Amino acid sequence: QVQLTESGGRLVQAGGSLTLSCAASGRTFSRYGMGWFRQAPGKEREFVAAISWNSGVTYYADSVKGRFTISRDNAKNTVYLRMDSLKPDDTAVYYCTIGTYPRATTQAREYDYWGQGTQVTVSS
Repeated sequence: QVQLTESGGRLVQAGGSLTLSCAASGRTFSRYGMGWFRQAPGKEREFVAAISWNSGVTYYADSVKGRFTISRDNAKNTVYLRMDSLKPDDTAVYYCTIGTYPRATTQAREYDYWGQGTQVTVSS
């Protein structure tokens, strides 16, 4: 049974920083790409960032490029999302997901397990 557990979400002021963590179990973590998606109220889930199995490739949504950084520690089975210069538009539930392939991908259909999500709220 694959489990993904996100943590680190909270209320933060605009311009602030936050780091989300996602601990994985039940699959050989180091063999698969990982991703972060988010869903704001009334909106569809959207891609945020992705990282390949060996951290060699990363992708970011245009809306977060230059502000967010995805990283992973395969020894700890954990993926991180460092978020800087946060904006109110970043308010959403953030989901961690594990891919079906080693590569990084922006496509939700290429991920097969999802965490429960962690709430990030950015106040203006």
